[in-house]
Amino acid sequence: MNKPIKRIYALVSALLLSLSLTVTAYAGAGGLASGKAAATEDAAVTILYTNDIHTYIDQDLTYSLVAGYRDRLDHVLLVDAGDHIQGTAYGSMDNGYSIIQIMNTAGYDLATLGNHEFDYGMEGALNAIAWADFPYVSCNFYHEQNGVVGDNVLDSYKIFDVDGVRIALIGITTPESFSKSTPRYFQDANGNFIYGIAGGTDGRALYESVQTAIDAARGEGVDYVIALGHLGIDPSSVPWTSREVIANTTGLDAFIDGHSHSTVEMETVTDRDGNPVILTQTGAYLAALGQMTIDTDGGITTTLLTAEDLKDTAPNADVEAVESSWITQIEEDLAVRIADGDVELTVNDSNGERAVRSQETNIGDFNADAYYWYLNGKEGLDCDIAIMNGGGIRSGAEVGTWSYLTCKMINPFNNVICMVEVDGQAILDALEFGARYVGVGEAGGFLHVAGLSFEIDTSVENTIQEDENSVWIGAPQKYRVSNVRVYNKGTGAYEALNLSKTYRVAGTNYTLRNCGGGFDMFSGSVLVKDYLCEDYMALAEYAMAFADSNGDGYANISSKNSPLAAYTGYLLDYEDIAGSGRIVLTGTTE
Repeated sequence: MNKPIKRIYALVSALLLSLSLTVTAYAGAGGLASGKAAATEDAAVTILYTNDIHTYIDQDLTYSLVAGYRDRLDHVLLVDAGDHIQGTAYGSMDNGYSIIQIMNTAGYDLATLGNHEFDYGMEGALNAIAWADFPYVSCNFYHEQNGVVGDNVLDSYKIFDVDGVRIALIGITTPESFSKSTPRYFQDANGNFIYGIAGGTDGRALYESVQTAIDAARGEGVDYVIALGHLGIDPSSVPWTSREVIANTTGLDAFIDGHSHSTVEMETVTDRDGNPVILTQTGAYLAALGQMTIDTDGGITTTLLTAEDLKDTAPNADVEAVESSWITQIEEDLAVRIADGDVELTVNDSNGERAVRSQETNIGDFNADAYYWYLNGKEGLDCDIAIMNGGGIRSGAEVGTWSYLTCKMINPFNNVICMVEVDGQAILDALEFGARYVGVGEAGGFLHVAGLSFEIDTSVENTIQEDENSVWIGAPQKYRVSNVRVYNKGTGAYEALNLSKTYRVAGTNYTLRNCGGGFDMFSGSVLVKDYLCEDYMALAEYAMAFADSNGDGYANISSKNSPLAAYTGYLLDYEDIAGSGRIVLTGTTE
C-alpha cells in the first residue's frame, strides 16, 4: 500500500517528534498547555474530530477553540461523528440552523448523521445537510420503495487528498435511528417506509454496507480508510456497535465513533482478518477534542484534548462571534425568571454517574410529575399515569433561579404533550420494554413515571421480542417488571394494575403516538388529546404552580411546595436524588 513520506530531514524530524511527545508544556502559538502532543512536521496528516456535542456550545471547550486550534495546524481535517444539532435550546430553537452555521464558520470538512439529526423529522435532517458547507456521508442510509432497498441517500464516503496522502472517510449511521428518533419520519403519509438504515437483526446488513464502502474506497487507490461512525459501544446497541463492525469487516485503518458518549482515547480492535484497527471516541458535550495523527511512517495514534490542554490556544474570532450572538439571543428569549429551586434535581446518582437512563432519579420524577399535573391540575383531563423516557431528559437543575431556559435544557426536543387511553397490558409492556437493559446498561427508553410504582427484577433475563429496528413486537417469556401499582386519586392508595382496564396515560407524542424509542405497544391507543403544549412548557407551568414559601413572588421548588403534595399518599420526594421509591430494583446480575 502506498503511504507517501514527505520527510526532508529525517533526523531533524525524528528529533522534533521526540520533543513533541515528551514536552510538558508547549507555550507557542496554538500549542498545548499539558503533556499532550501537538501535531508536528513529522505528522503527515492530523484529523481533528468531535462527536455527540448535542448543541452544548457554552462549555469550557467550544467550537471557536476547536477552530482556533485547527488554524494552527497544517495538513489537517476537521470532522464530526454525529448528534450535533439537537440537545439544548441552542439547537432546538431554530431546528439546528445556527449550529450548522457555527460548524460552517469553524471549517468542518465532513460529518455523518447521528440519530438525533433526525429529531426535526426527515425534512429537518435534509435541511441540515443542505445548510452545511461541508458534506455528510453515510454508507447505510438508503431510499426504499415497497420494501426494496434503493440507492443511498448520501455518498458512502469522501476521499480527501491531504498533501499527497489520500484518505477515505466512510460515514456510518446507527440503525437505532429508527427507534431513538421516530419511525414515522422514515415513512410517507400512508405509513410506508421510504427511507431505511441498514442494520439487520444479526448486524449482517450493516456489516455488508460498511464492507461494500471499504472495498469501493480501496478500489480508488486510497492510502487510508477511516470510519466516521455513529454506532457506539453500549451493550444495548448490540449487534450494531463499532467494535462489532470492526470485527466483521476488513480494510479499516481506524474508526472515529460516537453515539454511546464513551471516552475512548485509543483502543485497538482486531478486524475480521486479524488486523489491528484504532477505535476512538471523545465522550460527549464537547468535553474533549479528538486528535488523530497519521505519522509519515504510516502509524496512527489518537489522543483527546480538553479545554485545559488548549488553554493557550486563541479561539477563532469569527466562530466566537457567531457563538456569542446565538447564546445571547437564546438567553434573552428564555431567561425570564419563573421560580426558585430549593433542591437540586439531577440526572446522576450519588457517585455522579448518569443514572436517568437506568434508574429512578428526582429529575425523572419531577419531569413525569409535570406532565401528570399538567393534565390533571391545569387541563382537568383526569390523567391516571404519566411517563417520560430517560433519554429525553437532557439536564438537571441546580439550586437557584429557574427560567424557561432551565426547562428547555431539561426537555429540549420540541416534543408536545398528549394523552391516550390504553389498557393495563400495554402499560406493563411499556414498562418492561423500558426496563429491558436495567442491570446491563443504560437505555434512552427507560421510563420515569408519575401516578405509578413498580419493581424491576434485574436477575430476570431480557427476552422481549423486537424487530431489527429495536421496535417492540412481542412480550417476553418472563417479565422483569412486577408489582405495578397505579395511584388512586380518590383513595390515596396505590392499587394493582388491572391488565384489562383502560387507563389514561400522559406523555410526549414521541413515545405515545410516534413509536419513538420503539414503544409500538401504544400503536393501538385511543387519542384523548394531542398538542397540549411543548414538553418544556409543561415543566415551566408545573414549576410556577409550586407554593411561594418565602413571599418574594416566585414559586419555591421543593416536595412540600408541590401542588401534588395535596394528593394524600402520593410518592413525592425531590430532596432524594434517587427519587421517592416509585421504581424499585431487585435481583442480581452476573
